[in-house]
Amino acid sequence: MRDFHFPGRSPVISGRAMAATSMPAATLTALDVMRSGGNAIDAAIAAAAVLGVIEPQSTGIGGDCFCLYAPAGSGEVIAINGSGRAPAAATPEALRARQVTTLEPQSPHAVTIPGAVSAWAKLNARFGRKGLDELLEPAARLAEEGFHVHARVALDWADNAAKLARHPATAAAYLPGGRPPGHGDRIAFPALARTLRAIGQHGPKAFYEGEVAADMVRTLRALGGLHTEEDFAEGDAAEFVTPIRTRWRGLEIWQCPPNGSGVIALMILNILGQWESPAAGPISAERFHRHIEAARLAYRDRDAFLADPAQVEVPVDKLLSPDYAAALARLIRDDAAMVLPPPGESELARQRDTVYLCVVDEEGNACSFINSLFEGFGSAITAPQSGVLLHNRGYGFRLEEGHPNCIAPRKRPLHTIIPGMVMQDGQALMPFGVMGGHFQPMGQTLLLTNIFDYGMDVQEALDAPRLFPRLGKVQVERGIGTDIIDRLNRLGHECERVAKPHGGGQAILIDRARGALIGGSDPRKDGCAMGY
Repeated sequence: MRDFHFPGRSPVISGRAMAATSMPAATLTALDVMRSGGNAIDAAIAAAAVLGVIEPQSTGIGGDCFCLYAPAGSGEVIAINGSGRAPAAATPEALRARQVTTLEPQSPHAVTIPGAVSAWAKLNARFGRKGLDELLEPAARLAEEGFHVHARVALDWADNAAKLARHPATAAAYLPGGRPPGHGDRIAFPALARTLRAIGQHGPKAFYEGEVAADMVRTLRALGGLHTEEDFAEGDAAEFVTPIRTRWRGLEIWQCPPNGSGVIALMILNILGQWESPAAGPISAERFHRHIEAARLAYRDRDAFLADPAQVEVPVDKLLSPDYAAALARLIRDDAAMVLPPPGESELARQRDTVYLCVVDEEGNACSFINSLFEGFGSAITAPQSGVLLHNRGYGFRLEEGHPNCIAPRKRPLHTIIPGMVMQDGQALMPFGVMGGHFQPMGQTLLLTNIFDYGMDVQEALDAPRLFPRLGKVQVERGIGTDIIDRLNRLGHECERVAKPHGGGQAILIDRARGALIGGSDPRKDGCAMGY
């Protein structure tokens, strides 16, 4: 029980259904869908579409999607990979011929074929109860009529103003009057509304073929991109995949497989599972030190091995084996940080923007759903007629030939977005996720250990201060005191305060004994958990 003398929020409790998203309008949309007969998948798709309008720096139909779904009573976890592929002409040689020596985040070469619409349609066709037209209409209405900008969205919009100004079509849509909208300002995206309704009426073909696809291709090729309409016509390629899992603290933690980085979250848990929780508690140098070291080792392997398994062998079984976890744990000392950073530190220099949401419906179906443009406003390239803002997920590729994650035709890049699902005794216990690009495995494991090692409730676990080892330093939120930072520095870490907090998350704990759903939403975003 939290101390009510201090600021904060209690977890939300309901008895029938619940949704937790990063914006109130999206949470309300999900609840409306379920109240009118939709299930968790329907609600998640409708909420994600709304977020693609009102949280445009983070997500949209020009991005990618991953989902884990646990149908009630099935004992199963179903995974879909809605990440897009590189164009057929995308090779290191072709890029070098265009004088491209490094992939830049605002380049057309960082744009892979968006996979979100394909994933939404396939999830809806297999599990949904409502048509896409009904599910996308709340988002289309907000895009057409306009919406008021929330505080965190306004902050991120202002931070990306210079980036948005680089492309005329993007500036026209996202910088009305030449400036980013402020907190409380109203903005609309009429072209996007028309595209959402076309997808609702005609399905994914309205996005991957015809006028919308032609508009995206025309825009990308005018900037030097290698994309063709054939690439987009083949882009309705989201696929159901076999999820991966590990056993930790008597629970099963499930993730999507590579090319996503869920395996890295499982590796961190496997390493931490070699010990009991530090007695010093959750906000202690001892706890944070072990977590930092486990993450450094796991992220080293991410950068060495993680890629598209359709084109490269990714040694998932080896990375998740108990022997390997024990071997990595033996490298960690409680009295000092590893002397040298592990090789292969991430080259990604900035945090990424994503939305994560989770839904549990009245039947107990649990959905863990994540949708992303990667960086803030993605590539900042907007197709003007369709209003589609394109992601820059291809920035996760490398140009180093021979590297597992080197760009190649029809290849999917290393992906950061990872929905999570906790199962116990064959039943969903908690859909969960933490946004924040490459922070996500670190964020997920902080959340899980907060709840299941230290007994925090869902909201406390999301509220708790975070840190993250990156590029040889440890980025620390303001909620971690100087005494802990001093102790970490004495152990050999180099801590620095981070300008923006790490990520944002949602979770819904299913308390079957009491017939309750207990949800939380991260204060680092503008969202909420609500139920009925």
